[in-house]
Amino acid sequence: MNSQKDESKSLWIWYPGDFEIRLHEKMSIKRRARDVMYPVFWRLDRHYSNIQFRYTYDLPEEETVKISAEGEFSLYLDGKDNFRFNDSILTLPAGCHEIRISVFNDTDAPALFIEGQHVYTNSSWQVTSYQNEWKQVGSWTFDSLENRPSCFRLETVPQEPVSEQLHQGFPLFDFGRETFGYLRFHRIKGFGAVRIFYGESLAEALSSQECYSLDQFQVKDDKTGPKNGREIYTVKEAKAFRYVWIQADPEITWERISMLYEYVPVKYQSSFECSDPRINEIYNMSLYTLHLNTREFFIDGIKRDRWVWSGDAYQSFLMNYYSFFDLDVTRRTLIALRGKDPLVMHCNTILDYSLYWFVSIYDYYQYTGDLEFIEQYYDRAVTLMEFCLAQRNPEGLLEGRPEDWVFVDWAGFENTGAVSSIQLLLARSLESMSLFAHLLGYETDSVTYGKLSSELKDKTIELFWDDTQGGLLHHRTEGVTRLTLTKHASIFALAYDYLTAEQRHSIIQNVMLNAEVPKIRTPYMRFHELAVLCENGQHEHVLSEIRSYWGGMIELGATTFWEEYDPSLKNDAHYGMYGVTFGKSLCHAWGASPIYLIGKYFLGITPLSPGYESYSIQPNLGGLEHMKGTVPTGKGKVTVEMDGAMIRVESTYGLGTLSFVSADIPECAETEVVSSGRGWYKVNIEPEKVYMITYKK
Repeated sequence: MNSQKDESKSLWIWYPGDFEIRLHEKMSIKRRARDVMYPVFWRLDRHYSNIQFRYTYDLPEEETVKISAEGEFSLYLDGKDNFRFNDSILTLPAGCHEIRISVFNDTDAPALFIEGQHVYTNSSWQVTSYQNEWKQVGSWTFDSLENRPSCFRLETVPQEPVSEQLHQGFPLFDFGRETFGYLRFHRIKGFGAVRIFYGESLAEALSSQECYSLDQFQVKDDKTGPKNGREIYTVKEAKAFRYVWIQADPEITWERISMLYEYVPVKYQSSFECSDPRINEIYNMSLYTLHLNTREFFIDGIKRDRWVWSGDAYQSFLMNYYSFFDLDVTRRTLIALRGKDPLVMHCNTILDYSLYWFVSIYDYYQYTGDLEFIEQYYDRAVTLMEFCLAQRNPEGLLEGRPEDWVFVDWAGFENTGAVSSIQLLLARSLESMSLFAHLLGYETDSVTYGKLSSELKDKTIELFWDDTQGGLLHHRTEGVTRLTLTKHASIFALAYDYLTAEQRHSIIQNVMLNAEVPKIRTPYMRFHELAVLCENGQHEHVLSEIRSYWGGMIELGATTFWEEYDPSLKNDAHYGMYGVTFGKSLCHAWGASPIYLIGKYFLGITPLSPGYESYSIQPNLGGLEHMKGTVPTGKGKVTVEMDGAMIRVESTYGLGTLSFVSADIPECAETEVVSSGRGWYKVNIEPEKVYMITYKK
């Protein structure tokens, strides 16, 4: 699946975002609970069924082109409305002319494909949905009649079970680790019923009454099911599982069972290896967990929910930048989450998830430098921000409406009134909008967004800071800030650098490292918690937490990381959630956060300017004896190796600054080492060179 568009040849084009929005619609109804559809509970936007493309050409002589469309099309030249064509082969006259082509399709996103020597479809065309706007078209790598948008599918590869045994007289298959795909029966024979029970855990597969996923079909000689003796029968719906328990009527037999593993063929561009085998295992399992949840979009979990959630995706984006650096899935997810106007509900119905969308766009620009994408969807950012700002209360604080879900985290506290975490996310979102407006030349808007952000930051600190408890209180109702202290607002204030040095120190000691403050329960918010602890020098503590928390799941037999882990639970109680016996997702994207933590805070690689034109390397062993790893940077990669006496750095793109602490004056034969004071030193890193620095830990 090549992600590079070739603009020298024809590409399928469509209204920007419509391919992704239609794909999201299809994806959002794939979830099944015991073989019954379980669609998303928010509005699913649709593609525009009726659109028009335009293109102006100047030809020295007439040219014959081939025209194809996903849908019904009508072409006319130079506004001659009564001279329309729907011929697939058409000769265009010489000279300067404007083509307009209307395409209608009410079942899939309308798309156009023109092949010609000089006139062909690519991203230089414009399109309208007849709402008084012309936009740059959307396009991707669909470049032939066989490779068209409506035929987009993920790739598959056969996999075999690692073991088979009988349980209560029926075969139980183990595929060795969590996987996702379609079960297959080879040479199935007989007549009767087949019932399949899937499990992420053994206990789930063996619970025919309560397992989350199942299949059932009849073997017979008609078109409704697999025929007797068919070479291979593949079940219709892909499932997440490790174990499969199959109960078939006595007459049914088969030669063997296999599966088609379904996946996005991302490239594993990162690596990490250190002196602690458990940390190595955690890192590699995190990569596999993220990969399983990297699909048409970044989804939350492959069993439940298989939906695109903005808060989950925000973390997947960051993990992706430190692993696969796959921008196709990233862009598809950002587009699908935003959806279309008019807005009546927040992303996924969750107030904070609308704000995560802005922060995700900001991060996308920092890691990629792709301003063209920002520009193409800026208008949707503007209307989403207008929607959010309209919900401010008389104090200027953002509040949830009765129909909104103010999430923050799965924790036992009230999110009524003005929640401090929400204000900080809004302030960051306004900062992002200020930057985008500035980059795109909307200076008045940039100043307005910046002013709103600054005022909101100051007001939030003023209203929610508590000197007695040394941190930010949780929420404010009826004009009164309640005395509930949680870690969440303090985490965001630290992450966005909204505090004084004294306040930062107070939060670390009195909130983040205070056992009396309620603990974070899920990997979702642990992502944020451990990141800010690293940013404040707590690497050894963070490494210990990773070893304990993620290592605890491995001790219980996990092959991918879970939606939630509570070490106090026993046996099969680990698998329950939401009041459902096996409701917990055992392969959840937010469980893969060690990828991000290790890449950014231990290998220490961070972009300083958009697209890694310049970047920082600040490695930290965190108590490890040695480590070595590589982080992708889009156009290149950075490799860092470190032990207690040596640092080795190599890069292929951009200008880096290596910063580190040394007890003695360090040495580097390749370049000058500059003192930054207080035991800190810097080395400038140029691409395609290897730097060896000796230092004292």
